[in-house]
Amino acid sequence: MFTGIITDIGTIAELEQRGDLRARINTKYDHTGIDLGASIACSGCCLTVIEKGADGTQNWFDVEISAETVSKTNIGTKWSTGARVNLERALKVGDELGGHIVSGHVDGVATVTAIKDEGDSTRVTFEAPMTLAKFIAPKGSVALNGTSLTVNGVDGAAFDVNFIPHTKSETTWNDLTVGDPINLEIDTLARYVSRLNDMQGT
Repeated sequence: MFTGIITDIGTIAELEQRGDLRARINTKYDHTGIDLGASIACSGCCLTVIEKGADGTQNWFDVEISAETVSKTNIGTKWSTGARVNLERALKVGDELGGHIVSGHVDGVATVTAIKDEGDSTRVTFEAPMTLAKFIAPKGSVALNGTSLTVNGVDGAAFDVNFIPHTKSETTWNDLTVGDPINLEIDTLARYVSRLNDMQGT
């Protein structure tokens, strides 16, 4: 489990297709503190560390990504050598829960449709897949590229989020352009409320 609070910006160092896709990600995390088999959220995708190390002062870890994960996320279109990714280590008992509960299981891909600066902040509008739009509500939580964010407003399948300067400086959100595909994970609570309503309606 994760909180959606990004703690490092990693860089894709290598990508190799070995049946599944294998990626090496450079990080500021000390590799000696990462266990093999540990889960790290990489732009919202919960991936398992299969190898780790350091080249000089540069720490890195390797992950394998199944075809299913590639097909359900923006990895196939946005990950390339040199690309930056939001990173978060798994939540530990006793850690501060600063965002919201995030599983690292991407539900679908949203698309950036508008970017507008408002003072020092930036308002970004996204188009969600219609199958997921019903789970997104004003002032509710979503995880976008692994970042815990609060929804400002909703209009059909469109919704917008406001990025403050701190969020932009500590994540990859400064790299954003219109048309970008974004990993979307809906709020777990919204999912269960919808399921409960469906059951009560049968």
